[in-house]
Amino acid sequence: MLVHSKPGKWATWALFFLLFLPLFALPLLVIVAASFSTNWSGALPSGFTGSHYSAATSGDSLTALTTSLVTAVTASVLALLTGGWAALAAASLKKRGRRAMDALFVLPVAVPSVVVGLAVLVAFSKPPMLLNGTRWIVIIAHTILVTAFAYQSVSAAIVRLDPVYEQAAASLGARPAYVLWKVKLPLLLPSLNAAAGLCFALSMGELSATMMLYPPDWMPLPVQIYATTDRGSLFTGSAIAVVLMAATLLVLLAVSRIRTKASYR
Repeated sequence: MLVHSKPGKWATWALFFLLFLPLFALPLLVIVAASFSTNWSGALPSGFTGSHYSAATSGDSLTALTTSLVTAVTASVLALLTGGWAALAAASLKKRGRRAMDALFVLPVAVPSVVVGLAVLVAFSKPPMLLNGTRWIVIIAHTILVTAFAYQSVSAAIVRLDPVYEQAAASLGARPAYVLWKVKLPLLLPSLNAAAGLCFALSMGELSATMMLYPPDWMPLPVQIYATTDRGSLFTGSAIAVVLMAATLLVLLAVSRIRTKASYR
């Protein structure tokens, strides 16, 4: 820590908890408490039951969880392929070219996600790319929204790479393709894993664009949470939200273990 005195450290930790608990931890804890509650007549939910999780892990909710997982994984893979390749290509461009690429990939996150959803809806509602009413229009929207983060993560990692490794491989007669696959990409693996985790988490929680695009047979879990709470089933919606958080955290934990091994390598 930048604070070296003992009283300063205690004051810093106290300030951290005073800001962290009310703003971040407490709302999440209330959601968890509501998922196990039967009524909410006071400041906090009360009563205890585990029945809400039976609805949150079966039927339409289980289908929505599977839909969210498939959408997030597919969008993350597509975002890594697109954003990572674009970052590698942009690194070889001149300054103006890199700025143009940066602006192109940052644009989807510079505007509200509902605008991206509307743009995708307009673009893919007419032949020859008629995807409206299919799962692919949702996956494409999620990919567009998260590709910027993959691009930025890989671009930042490329700037920090030591060119000595590539130069040494090239001096030994390695071809550019071999240098890319055997030298550059392994060095970028920790950043690729971090970008994958970020893209997955963002896709799992995306709602605004999804609400405009999802067909009835492809409803992700955030839409299910919104629909459940909109019908007045607050406690069941809280249980579904906890399931969403748990599933996302489990995948992020797995990705972090892969990233740790990649960093060690």
